[in-house]
Amino acid sequence: MTNHAQTTHDAEDDPRNRDILIYVNGDLVPRAEAKVSVYDSGFMLGDGMWEGMRLYNGKWAFFEEHMDRLFESCKAVSLDIGMSRAEIREALRQTAAANDMTSDVHCRLMITRGIKVKPFQHPSLSRSGPTVVIIMEHSKPASHLQSAGISLATVPQVRGLPMSQDAKYNSHSKLNCIIACLQAEQAGADEALMLDPHGFVNTTNACNFFIVRKGEVWTSTGDYCMNGVTRQKVIDLCRLNDIPVFERNFSLVQAYGADEAFLTGTFGAQTPVASIDGKPIGTARGMGPVTRRINALYQELIKEHTR
Repeated sequence: MTNHAQTTHDAEDDPRNRDILIYVNGDLVPRAEAKVSVYDSGFMLGDGMWEGMRLYNGKWAFFEEHMDRLFESCKAVSLDIGMSRAEIREALRQTAAANDMTSDVHCRLMITRGIKVKPFQHPSLSRSGPTVVIIMEHSKPASHLQSAGISLATVPQVRGLPMSQDAKYNSHSKLNCIIACLQAEQAGADEALMLDPHGFVNTTNACNFFIVRKGEVWTSTGDYCMNGVTRQKVIDLCRLNDIPVFERNFSLVQAYGADEAFLTGTFGAQTPVASIDGKPIGTARGMGPVTRRINALYQELIKEHTR
């Protein structure tokens, strides 16, 4: 049997997910029957954008921020979603209601350029209109992520320059990150720590990355990483609560010497990092004191936003 590394998206097993209904272009389809065409531009070329969102108390956390990112990305690649924000919200409502979902729910909303008339690259060959898929799962982050943290390995694969494939695109084309993840797995780590083109610490293959040094919170400049919604909320919370926070270039030496390190993402919120390249981070297992404070502030923000 193959042993699988843990990831920042490990969730508690929930048998209800075996029978979920999935939204496919306006229809709610049983999981086993939810399919898209082999001619779909997302399947064929990774030509599409997606958002990951979480449902709390029947409300989508930071819905407008996620829509800002989605609509901006789709506009930048001339992908007409064919739906307004209100129509997307209604589709999300219908899917949640059909699955009797109200909280501890993770959604992957996917938009592709649609079905091609021929199996070639040019976007003008996608003539059906967009493909819209909504997958919602009962999804609670696994408890061991908070108690033990995850291990990272620095990998050769970098987050590239904006004119190659801008990391601001939350696109279906994730091969860059998948290669990084494979490199980390082959190094014996859970996930990859990726550098920017200049060799500064940037992000992981799946999440944004922060360190804590002498009470200060550092993250990358943001020039080469995903414009994470949770990343920005953490920066905003630090500024509002007198926690020194800096978006700056920093090296692996400074990351290795950090008192704490953590990842941010919609699924896991704040996930502690236990080690980088085999070097332990800090002295405690799980969250350090600054990370715990940020996590508490973030959970309170979620409650305020979704009450």
